[in-house]
Amino acid sequence: MSGSVGIAACGVAAPSWRVAANDIRAAWGGKAKGTVAVCAPDEDPLTLAWSAAVAAMRSGGLDADAIGGLWWGTTRAPFAEGPSHAYLCAALGLSSGVRGALLSGSAHAGVDALLAAADAVVAGSVTTALVVASDALVPGLGTAFEARCGAGSAAFILSATGAAVVRASATHTAPVVDRYRGDREEATRDLYDARLFREEVFVPHVTEVALMLDLPDDARWSLPDPDGRLGAVVARRLGTSAVSSASAYEILGDTGAAAPLLGLIPALASTGPAGAVVYGGGRTTGVAFDVAAPIAGAGNLAVHGREVSYADVLRARGQLVPSGETVEMGLPPGGAAFVRGNPEMMGLLGGRCVDCGVISTPPSIHPHCVGCGGPKLEPVELARQGTVHTYVVNHAMPAPFEAPLALAVIDLDDGARLMVQATDPEGIEIGALVELVLRRYAVERGVPVYGFKTRATKLSNDPTE
Repeated sequence: MSGSVGIAACGVAAPSWRVAANDIRAAWGGKAKGTVAVCAPDEDPLTLAWSAAVAAMRSGGLDADAIGGLWWGTTRAPFAEGPSHAYLCAALGLSSGVRGALLSGSAHAGVDALLAAADAVVAGSVTTALVVASDALVPGLGTAFEARCGAGSAAFILSATGAAVVRASATHTAPVVDRYRGDREEATRDLYDARLFREEVFVPHVTEVALMLDLPDDARWSLPDPDGRLGAVVARRLGTSAVSSASAYEILGDTGAAAPLLGLIPALASTGPAGAVVYGGGRTTGVAFDVAAPIAGAGNLAVHGREVSYADVLRARGQLVPSGETVEMGLPPGGAAFVRGNPEMMGLLGGRCVDCGVISTPPSIHPHCVGCGGPKLEPVELARQGTVHTYVVNHAMPAPFEAPLALAVIDLDDGARLMVQATDPEGIEIGALVELVLRRYAVERGVPVYGFKTRATKLSNDPTE
């Protein structure tokens, strides 16, 4: 990489659920320590990516117009084939001409996205790039991986003036099978022979790539740790105890494509050399950084979640399904209603009356002004914060919805009024200050349907807390 490119800001996101690893292993006759992060039914890799990207943009003081490209790495995109990247761009309010790519296929995808974005900045294709890595894998039931499998997201703002400068990268490839998912399979399969993988693949390859980065002894490392022990083995080979990724694995579990970037974020909070190594899909890649100044948004991973049961996790993943009829939406997500309304839902748009200034929501349902009845409406992005005007909690819901489910009418800061679901029925009350966050409402005919929900406003700029 002949030009200079570095990280200018970063952000973190984690799902709202946590499950004790021992609860998972106990169901299959084993034991485990720690907790792992798990997506609630309305969360997935796209909503996590949105939250981390928003946090990074806030940390860097950037509006959507400043982002020239979005590179997104995820093992499990919402669409196996479809508009995942376009959905994320729309939800972030990025330009329709934004550059970038969606990279997938293995846990290597997060670093692939980072290096591709860095190349674009160096080449001058974009001035400011947004890199997001997110994952929420579905592990095989009863596998050793199930008690390690987590979820989370990290986002970086890259620019030529970023203070964490990319100084070098190295890669090693080998045609070996590690964790994988076959075509038309939902669950990620575990290692066939853990000892063979450890001794002949993982430890030698990761150590080799880390040494190729030629970092000094005081460097801080983000190292892969697929079983809770191998990261420490590699660290001993490198002669270091400065492993910043340990906290990410302890709090969130193995977050797949997001793991190397999440593990790097604590190392970006102080100056000095840092390195991140990722293994996945037969590829090992390392990236070295010189951190000239603490990076905005970096530091300890202060992410929290609500503890749930193993049964809750299985239901959320669709691995434990109730019998009986479910209620379908009745409208195909690829039909006219969604083609015309999706930009409104993903971009959170309203219609401002040219004559009186009242904002109607959603404009596709209210094509005339709800204030004066005027026919001339112009699209406008709605405010993301407001106050609860009123709400109702439904305590009986047909599958696939789960009770209690709260609907809230929100008076937004820009004067618009919007009715949406609430993420937490217990934390809602009239007059409460709330913010709007992207969530998944349903999956219909294989298509995830996204929209915004309301959540109690946080005092910090981190939308994951």
